[in-house]
Amino acid sequence: MERPVVEPCQEAIATLYSFLDGELTPDMRERIQHHLDDCAPCLSKFDFESELKAVIARKCRDEVPEALKLRVAQALHAEDGS
Repeated sequence: MERPVVEPCQEAIATLYSFLDGELTPDMRERIQHHLDDCAPCLSKFDFESELKAVIARKCRDEVPEALKLRVAQALHAEDGS
């Protein structure tokens, strides 16, 4: 039988991406971390989302052609000179 989602779980799940991105206040991060330490279902969701984010970061990198980098740098330099 699945465990019902309670308020601390809702808070942890709602702030999951902010937690992963380091966007929470230190107090909020500590509160969520304590919850994750004690709640296996939320920790499992956190682990999955963390791994998914890492895979996406590794696999979805587009290499910018050097010619484009040069054109952008020249355009920025020209803009600064105007």
